Amino acid sequence: MTNVEALPALTVIAALIAAALYIASYLSLLRLLRFPRNWVTPSTSELFITGLLVAATVAAVSFSPQGLDFTALAVSLGFFGVMFFTLAAPAIAFQPASFPVEFVAKHADHGGFLLAGLGLGVFAGMAITNVKLLAVLMTAAVIELTWFLHQHWARRQRPIYTLNTHDLAVLETQAKGNLVEFRRRHSISELDLAGGTVRWLGCGKRTPPCPFNLYVNRLGLNTAPCCREHLSELSHFVSTALTEIGVVHWLEGGSLLGAVREGGSLLDWEDDVDISVLLDADMTWKRLASGLAERGATQGYYVDLFENKGLVAISFDAPKPWPFRWQHNRMRGEIRADITVYRQVIQNGIAVLERRSHKGAMPATENGGYGVPPELVLPTTTIPHIGGDFASPNQPEAYLRILYGDFEDVEYTYVNPAAAATRREADVAHKDVKK
Repeated sequence: MTNVEALPALTVIAALIAAALYIASYLSLLRLLRFPRNWVTPSTSELFITGLLVAATVAAVSFSPQGLDFTALAVSLGFFGVMFFTLAAPAIAFQPASFPVEFVAKHADHGGFLLAGLGLGVFAGMAITNVKLLAVLMTAAVIELTWFLHQHWARRQRPIYTLNTHDLAVLETQAKGNLVEFRRRHSISELDLAGGTVRWLGCGKRTPPCPFNLYVNRLGLNTAPCCREHLSELSHFVSTALTEIGVVHWLEGGSLLGAVREGGSLLDWEDDVDISVLLDADMTWKRLASGLAERGATQGYYVDLFENKGLVAISFDAPKPWPFRWQHNRMRGEIRADITVYRQVIQNGIAVLERRSHKGAMPATENGGYGVPPELVLPTTTIPHIGGDFASPNQPEAYLRILYGDFEDVEYTYVNPAAAATRREADVAHKDVKK
């Protein structure tokens, strides 16, 4: 075989390598997004791996036996920067974010596809001859087109829900009576105003989830009716799973608050399920993690584990096989349960139940964690909640006072202060009617 005949084969191989490196970079980024999505600081090792894969992709595209291709270097760096920012925006926007991040997060589902198409347009317009760069751009375009079409098709399967009186009152209060403008301004695609009626295009196992963080925490709306259903289902799944595993557990945070103050109902603005577990020498992290992962896989729930942070995140979304399972992290919203790990430690000669993350007004421990007296929790009891009996701290009211102070006073924790102030009038009117 002559050099001339061999050249095309080598070029194809180099292009395939560049495309494979892009896929690896893409998957590594999606796995990395599990950290900000769960309000957890990214792992240094995973940050390094993702950065290394991106650098390897750029190097593969830009370098050849002939030297450095400056055009390919500039285009690939620009493309990676904008594309990966677009992919990351929904996960970053789980926390309060700037306007650019919020804007991109709202449009990320089709933004990636548009960017990939733009990248191919730049390639063609500049008459770039770098085959490796073309392979990367085409690979990105195929991934983004597939994602866009899947999300588009899934949205067409959303079930229709009717908003109850309170849901509608809060919505109209936040919209100041102009639902059409409110829907447009905040890109609320789930809000259906056709035919003069107000309906909600809900979510399910096979549809994109409603973006909780925006609608509930940023805009001050009630939890959507579909999400209330799924939060209830998820709560029962987690409670049953933990009971079967044999781990001591109890309702935590907003879930416990709803059970106690709201008579066993979810908070109207609930955005997740909060449950805590107690680990010891017999009930280890490994036993807990394997038990939840096994049950999540068989019963259709996505389980994400963060041992260093003492956190398990369980989503209503159905788990997918590798490598597609990480695409879950591209979604804006999530119906989820947060399971927080406690361990019993001795502090100044006194036993304390300690967790790693801060919660409410829990005092700090000597180990850098946060704790509560064991007698407030153990032995656990049960409390009626969303149609069942759930494990509860032994003294739920005292436990809630540590978290919230006077928990009978309604405080819209995590809800934007302006949105909270606006919705309060609708909530007060609703309570008066219930009385």
